[in-house]
Amino acid sequence: MDPQIVFYVLAAVLVLLGLIGVVLPALPGLPLVYAGMLLAAWADGFERIGVWTLVALGVLTALSLAVDLAATAMGAKRVGASRLALLGAAIGTVVGLFFSLVGVFVAPFVGAVIGELIHRRKLASADLGHATKVGLGTWLGILFGVVLKLALAFAMIGLFLIAWFF
Repeated sequence: MDPQIVFYVLAAVLVLLGLIGVVLPALPGLPLVYAGMLLAAWADGFERIGVWTLVALGVLTALSLAVDLAATAMGAKRVGASRLALLGAAIGTVVGLFFSLVGVFVAPFVGAVIGELIHRRKLASADLGHATKVGLGTWLGILFGVVLKLALAFAMIGLFLIAWFF
C-alpha cells in the first residue's frame, strides 16, 4: 500500500475527529483539524498547500482557542457570574463527558449553578434565581463558542479545499 494514501486517510481521520472535538470538549477540535490539514499538505510535499495557506489556517486555529475562552467568559460575565461559577462550569464540562452527549450539554449548566450557589452561600429564592441565570448565561456562552468554532472549522476546510484544488 502506498504510504501517501495512509497519510491522506490519517489526515482525514484527524479532520473528522477535530470536527467532533468542536462539539465534544474532550478533544482539541480545531488543532486536530489543523494537524490533519498539515499532514495532508506534508504528504503532498507541500505542492498544493503553501506556507501562506498553512499560516492562515494556523491563525484561524489560534483564533478558535481565543473564541473558546472568550465566549464562555463573556456569557458568564454578562450575567454576573462569580469565579466559582466559571470553575463549576469547567468541572461540569469534564464530568459531563462521562454522561454522553446529554451530559456534555447539561453538566456545565449544573456546574455553574452549583458554583454560583457556593459563592453566594445562600439558598434563598433570589439566590437560586440568580444562580440559574448564571448557569444559563454560561451555557449560552459555551453554545455560542461552539457555533463560532464550527464556523471557523468550515472556513478552514473551505480555505484548504480552495488551495488544494485551485
